[in-house]
Amino acid sequence: MSKIGISVAMLSPFDDAGALDTGRLAAHAVNLLKAGVHGVTLYGTTGEGPSINAQERAQGLSAVLDAGVPANVVTLGIYANSVADAVAQIKQGYSAGIRSFLVPPPFYFPQTSDDGLFAWFSELIEATDADADIILYHIPQVTNVPLSANLVGRLLKAYPDRIRAVKDSSANWPTTEAFMGVEGLPVLVGDERLLHRAVALGGVGSICGCSNLYPERLVKIFETAEEDVELNRIITAIVSLPVMPALKALMEQATGDAAWGRLRAPLEPLTAEQAEGLLKTVAAEPVDG
Repeated sequence: MSKIGISVAMLSPFDDAGALDTGRLAAHAVNLLKAGVHGVTLYGTTGEGPSINAQERAQGLSAVLDAGVPANVVTLGIYANSVADAVAQIKQGYSAGIRSFLVPPPFYFPQTSDDGLFAWFSELIEATDADADIILYHIPQVTNVPLSANLVGRLLKAYPDRIRAVKDSSANWPTTEAFMGVEGLPVLVGDERLLHRAVALGGVGSICGCSNLYPERLVKIFETAEEDVELNRIITAIVSLPVMPALKALMEQATGDAAWGRLRAPLEPLTAEQAEGLLKTVAAEPVDG
């Protein structure tokens, strides 16, 4: 089972007109790779992926690749309820050389059965190129559509050459253990606080948002399977708040660059009280670099 390592779920910077700032996005990707991460994920949950339109997705990806980021270290987040729309997003990335795609279930249809989800993912896989790898994305607190270990195991058995991994962002260790019990299934965790435990049991890495700020520390956890208690304290403070606004507040504070603090509606910034409390929490632990 091959390791994937730390892929940064990149934040998306927006300019003062609200457009995706592709230059900052590309520069950030380059800097993260220089810091030692193994890959970058564009348009994930942390990157406000569902708010990025098709034209912006293409422009941002082109900027990242033109900056010298190898296509084989890039994963693209895919968001759609229609199989055809998800396929179109995959094909857009595939045409640029991307082969790794992070795909959540169709989120407008809660209480969907495993059979229905199996059919949806099967249609998507069969409509895309044979070397387009799918990372199944379990984030039920956002989608309200969980992926069961049984479903993921069925998909892996049916499409062993297409399922690259499952990303478990449930932040629930028993769920992670259930996925790790599926024979031959590479498991990524989304909650950085569980990374050391998962790696020790054979987990293949993480796609995570805090690696925007602490790439070197996340790489160290992945390489050593040792817990970073102080980093866990910071992460706990972040996830106690709306996560994307919290990460963006920290990124703006670390860089002094307002582009990193801007959010796209319907997301809103932290309140002044929330931001003050968060910045006090992390003051003793400066970001990497």
